[in-house]
Amino acid sequence: MTQSPRSVKAPRIRPEKTPLPRDIKVMLAAAFLIALGFGLVAPVLPQFATTFDVGATAAAVIVSIFAFMRLVFAPAGGALIGRFGERNVYVSGLLIVAVSTAACAFAQNYWQLLVFRGLGGAGSVMFTVAAMGLLIRLAPPERRGRVSGAYASAFLIGSVLGPVVGGLLAGFGLRVPFLAYAAALLVAAAVVRTMLSGEGHAATDASPAPAMTLKEALADSAYRAAVFSSFGNGWVTFGVRMATIPLFAVAVLQSKPETAAWALAIFAVGNATALTFSGRLADAWGRKPLVIPGLVITGLATAVIGLTTGLPAFLAASAVAGFGSGLLGPAQQAAVADVIGRGRSGGKVLAVFQMAADTGAIIGPIVAGLLADVLGYGWAFGITGAVLLVTAIAWLPAREPLGNKN
Repeated sequence: MTQSPRSVKAPRIRPEKTPLPRDIKVMLAAAFLIALGFGLVAPVLPQFATTFDVGATAAAVIVSIFAFMRLVFAPAGGALIGRFGERNVYVSGLLIVAVSTAACAFAQNYWQLLVFRGLGGAGSVMFTVAAMGLLIRLAPPERRGRVSGAYASAFLIGSVLGPVVGGLLAGFGLRVPFLAYAAALLVAAAVVRTMLSGEGHAATDASPAPAMTLKEALADSAYRAAVFSSFGNGWVTFGVRMATIPLFAVAVLQSKPETAAWALAIFAVGNATALTFSGRLADAWGRKPLVIPGLVITGLATAVIGLTTGLPAFLAASAVAGFGSGLLGPAQQAAVADVIGRGRSGGKVLAVFQMAADTGAIIGPIVAGLLADVLGYGWAFGITGAVLLVTAIAWLPAREPLGNKN
């Protein structure tokens, strides 16, 4: 039943004025450290790989192996959560990535670097899925959107600052950022292990209620739509944006490589702008009123990028795409949290949701690259944007999950 704006807003004013629970703030601090550390190594990783006398393709494989291992190991990560609990798997995943990243700093050849980076991908999906599960357990149901937005903001701030710090550290040697990232992960693991309160350990480590099965989740139209849009968001936001936009900036706009960095930064600005209010609106208005416009705006702006011929239009379209992504993210994650509920574990359910994004991030750049080579960048970005528009249509018949108070 559709509620009037008066009946929806009134009961949600007071919770917005209260501070976030302490445990949520601990999770936000950990997210910032993780993103900051990842940003340290991202700019130097391909360059570090080439020091082992390999070409650009082999260097790209070092980047791709991380995403590939996330995808492959996601089902096992979900099963581990069901057995050992979110917090244990979260900390274990952080430690695995810390150790593997430190090992990368001491790699003596290309194949060692490949193996160590792949192990990091396995640990990464463990703590990513476990963190989502913890947020579902810890966030008050009526504030899931705000918590998801705050978590995304913490990651965004860390990911923006990380490359800056990483670039400075690289001046001391390409191996130094890896050690700094490992240290940041160890701090994050210590923060989560020691600072999460002891209240409700059953709620954070092992749920008394039966875990939600994937079959049960797939029976929910909201979850099916969220998985579909997660795939599309991974395709566009995490795949094509990172892999194809830099090529477009150089090949079509004939700009310097730094232009791509500006586009990514402008995207982040648009994203951050939307995140300042999108979580609160998702809690007040519902998930669909934010998810659907977010998908449409990001899809249209992405399609427009392929039609731009000048730098101002290119950067403007990137900013709009970032804004749409900021509308989408918190509401989409909150929708999955609504489906699972606070009192249940959903390791496998969350793993499939994450796998959808990782699959999109792997397939998207390949398809866009083929389209760009055969038909041109206009078609590549047009089809990419259409993917998100299709996922928006898939949300139209889905139920509104905000009504779940469990």
